[in-house]
Amino acid sequence: MACNRASQTLPLALLQALVTVATPRGNLLVAAGLAVAVAVAVSVSPAARAAEPSNPWPDAAAAYLVTIDGVERWSAHASTRQRPASLTKILTALLVLEAAPVAAEVVVSARAARAGGARIGLAAGMRLTVGDLLTAMLLRSANDACVALAEHVAVSEAGFVKRMNARVLAMGLVDSHFANACGFDAPDHYASARDLARIADAAQAYPAFATIVASDKGTARTRDGRVFRFDSTNVLIGRVEGTRGVKTGWTRAAGRCLVGLAQRGSTRVLVVLLGAPDRWWDAVAMIETAFDEPRGNRLPMPPSAPLVPR
Repeated sequence: MACNRASQTLPLALLQALVTVATPRGNLLVAAGLAVAVAVAVSVSPAARAAEPSNPWPDAAAAYLVTIDGVERWSAHASTRQRPASLTKILTALLVLEAAPVAAEVVVSARAARAGGARIGLAAGMRLTVGDLLTAMLLRSANDACVALAEHVAVSEAGFVKRMNARVLAMGLVDSHFANACGFDAPDHYASARDLARIADAAQAYPAFATIVASDKGTARTRDGRVFRFDSTNVLIGRVEGTRGVKTGWTRAAGRCLVGLAQRGSTRVLVVLLGAPDRWWDAVAMIETAFDEPRGNRLPMPPSAPLVPR
């Protein structure tokens, strides 16, 4: 796992604690591992960080990107086309917020109710607000909520996907293309880490989005009073100082993915990891290193179309 990059300086007990982060045995172990990861990250010497100034984490992910206050600092393969899994839902949320009020009511279709993968258990005919469905989609990564939102905005998911691809082209993002609204693997469904960073920045400009993804738990309520309760899949929330989102993703082909955002004072750090076996460990290392980074060491981001909400 990724902790072998620091194994020469970590005591055995810390390495054993970090192993728990990679095991699927629940968030309690993850929380303990993250606490250790923070301690390790802040103790790494500046000399060690400077060893590879443009790519300090060469084995962290198939692709990654770290920005500090919107300026790229470190990256690897950030423009290569990767499977984004449920990070796709960041773009879905952006288009929904551009098209529909959060208080608008959505009627769940039979097709949305049959959506596979992660779900909250919606049934055909249920009525929920756009805001509650966004909460389920972004925190629980619920595909039934995702399809319901896509259909609400564009009648069909296929129509919504056309809007997704038109939107990324309008943003000047040439390394992303989508085949569905939720992130299921498909040959023509891909995104780059750099494009996802820009999509996340655009979505964060909407207060409703920013509020949802900064939450560690949420609820969705149907018009007739049924309540769905769920926790965020992002275990950084509430465990790493200043974390404000954004979204996790996983499929067998994509591997573990993450867009993470943290803010301390006036400094914002965004990390994107695609195909990252140890995303929690590496995200913490990147975040802590970024907050300790001198401001003069930043590289300009490539130019692109404006990302202001429309």
